[in-house]
Amino acid sequence: MIFEGRVQGVGFRYTTKDLAKGFEVCGTVRNLPEGTVELEVMGEREEVESFLKEIAEESPLAQLIKGMHVKTIPPLEGVKGFTIER
Repeated sequence: MIFEGRVQGVGFRYTTKDLAKGFEVCGTVRNLPEGTVELEVMGEREEVESFLKEIAEESPLAQLIKGMHVKTIPPLEGVKGFTIER
């Protein structure tokens, strides 16, 4: 998932990591050079969908997001928990 909008310099990655604690998901979140944020997340479909809904519709982050692009990726290898990548 790529998030566009005012998503860098506002605690987006840290809030996303904190929200992940409430779901059975693992993955990573990172800033990209063009000013977007990339989220790679893995888990049961319902958990992932609920997590993404929380971010995009119910969290304080929702008002900062101006666009989202979803892309299916292969399973994340060796990822445990949820991390912020620099």
